[in-house]
Amino acid sequence: MAYEEQDEAAALYISYVMYMIIQQTRFTLALMLAVISEERRYHHMLQAGAMQTTNLLLNFGASLLQRRSQRTCWMRVRSKDWWERVVLKEFDDEEWKENFRMTRRSFNKLCGMMEGVLKPEDVTVRAPVPLEMRVAIVLYKLASCAEYRVVANQFGIPKSTVKKFVYKFCKGMVSSVIHKFIKVPTTEEAISIARRFEQKFHIPQIIGCIDGTHIPVLLPNDGYKDFANRKGWPSYVLQAMVDNIFWDINCKIAGCAHDANVLRQSTLFSQAHLLPKVKINGISIGHFLLGDPAYPLLDWLMKGYTHSPNITPEQESFNVHLSSRSDFHFTFTPHIIATCCALHNFCESEKESVDPTSTVEAAVLEADLPQPSARAYNSSDNASAQRIRGALTDSIG
Repeated sequence: MAYEEQDEAAALYISYVMYMIIQQTRFTLALMLAVISEERRYHHMLQAGAMQTTNLLLNFGASLLQRRSQRTCWMRVRSKDWWERVVLKEFDDEEWKENFRMTRRSFNKLCGMMEGVLKPEDVTVRAPVPLEMRVAIVLYKLASCAEYRVVANQFGIPKSTVKKFVYKFCKGMVSSVIHKFIKVPTTEEAISIARRFEQKFHIPQIIGCIDGTHIPVLLPNDGYKDFANRKGWPSYVLQAMVDNIFWDINCKIAGCAHDANVLRQSTLFSQAHLLPKVKINGISIGHFLLGDPAYPLLDWLMKGYTHSPNITPEQESFNVHLSSRSDFHFTFTPHIIATCCALHNFCESEKESVDPTSTVEAAVLEADLPQPSARAYNSSDNASAQRIRGALTDSIG
């Protein structure tokens, strides 16, 4: 009986233990299922969030592309109709001169001379602006003094392109091509010039006149005193030696400088002794220039006698004969001045006539900025030059 009870108790204990094991196993399985379910839900949330973010980015990018395609384009629409249809096909010589200061024949010749400076690049993203159009843009800008914006609209190109062409043209002209247009006369040319002057003014050995003019510039941020001339406005001094063309220029000196100082810094000043000489009344006289009282009296630069009570009739007569003669950055202005002088000589060599309206326009502009009066050179005159001037005075007395 006791053994039976013990067996029954053992069986009950074993059954209880098995029950607890089963319950623990079920609890563990339930917990594992809960964890797996939570992980799956978390992964689903991550996937849903990623999909939503991707859709938002795609929609935002599409809206940007749509808005950009509606608002802008990679190149602004411009028209070259005036140049391609009107100028090239309809303009006569008078209209070419009115807009570009030269006939089409001279224009084509200038294009050939400037090809090495302005020719289009071999490889470009867009169709390059033709050489002829580039030269026309520069001439139109220099002739009209119009703003870059106005020139750009006229030719159907960007403002920056207009400025680039102007700078390339002028720098190329000054660095190379200008020497074909502006150069000191050869001995034969000097003799021919002197002969023409003597026939007209009865004074031998004159090969040109020298004078200066002030070219207005935009006021620089500093150095105002260096650029302000005697009239108070900022300028560069253009000093030129001319007969009917420019054959020596100096345009790099600021407006405050005296004409005599500008002369000393010119190429001619160091080379004048090379001019040929002839004998007049026993005095060896070379070719010389005529200047005003602002210049020193030199062997190769004659000026009139200073007016005084002691002046002789012969000296007064000499004076009479002598007086019968006929939107860039300021640092770039000398290039512009030199280029315009060279283009003047080019037009003279091509026998281009001056449009009367151009001289009227120039006179109006000059009235707005009156030129400073010349300051007389007060240092003592060169003794040799005085003897030469005396011999010239005697020769026409």
